[in-house]
Amino acid sequence: MKAMVLNSICDLNSTKNPLKLVELSIPNLHEKEILVKVTACGVCHTELDEIEGRTPPTELPMILGHQVVGRVEQTKNCTHFKVGDRVGIAWIYSACGKCEFCQAGFENLCNDFRATGRDAYGGYAQYMKVTEDFAYSIPAAFSDSEAAPLLCAGAIGYRSWRLTGFKEGHNLGLTGFGASAHLVLKMVKYRFPATKVFVFARSEKERHFAIELGAFWAGDTTEVSPELLNSIIDTTPVWKPVVEAMKNLKPGGRLVINAIRKENIDRDYLLKLDYAEQLWLEKEIKSVANVTRTDVSEFLKLAAAIPIKPEIREYPLEEANQALLELKQRKIRGAKVLKIE
Repeated sequence: MKAMVLNSICDLNSTKNPLKLVELSIPNLHEKEILVKVTACGVCHTELDEIEGRTPPTELPMILGHQVVGRVEQTKNCTHFKVGDRVGIAWIYSACGKCEFCQAGFENLCNDFRATGRDAYGGYAQYMKVTEDFAYSIPAAFSDSEAAPLLCAGAIGYRSWRLTGFKEGHNLGLTGFGASAHLVLKMVKYRFPATKVFVFARSEKERHFAIELGAFWAGDTTEVSPELLNSIIDTTPVWKPVVEAMKNLKPGGRLVINAIRKENIDRDYLLKLDYAEQLWLEKEIKSVANVTRTDVSEFLKLAAAIPIKPEIREYPLEEANQALLELKQRKIRGAKVLKIE
């Protein structure tokens, strides 16, 4: 099979082609595993964190990619899926199922949490395997490429939104407007049409895109919103938008950081967080850690019912480096997806 493989950690500012196209053997199955012939795989900012070493793969070489859609090609003693079924694979590749977190429904916090494309081979390839309990049926409402971003950008956006404590009538802010944020906006505007959504983005194109999708207001990440907000979801890779966003929260408001890691290019900016102006009056900052299977399943059902269809741009597998570089350069409108033949 063909695969785009990461052989070493590198800086994308100087290395433009971190992934190499190679031929590998198709994976062999163990008990309760399915072999998936991949047709589409979303490109996520977390892949940049893996490549540049902020959340490095547990072994190298590694096949990245955790927004995977394909057809079941083979099974081994499985009961949930059969050959020919269309399935998705998300960031959560496995968890122990026995610890206090797994037993309480927080498998995203499990010490043995394994991530697709970081701790196990992912979907930048023609085939991959996974335990059937960590695969999902894809609703018929979506094409393969439309479904791929829902498995991470959508699911983690859904989890982030739930963690805000959002209620009808609340003002919601989104700082950064890429794959995840645009899906959150679509979801919120459908479920709560009277809700005002305020978008903060440094790109004028992203701000125009947000208004097209129904945002009440859109401004630069440093601007003051015309109204104070009950909650804000941050999807940016850096610290400055977090600090700037805090001044726009109401007393008791919560900012949820939707990111696996933050880049270090402006880490000193965090020291500029002024307690009295930006954090006092019981404002909160909360992180999001991974996703659970429930997040993925619930969001897929919700997205199909609405339906939420992401804006996508497709690339062939061989152009994965180009898609990643554009993501690094913030050339974003919706979600990027590798189309795999």
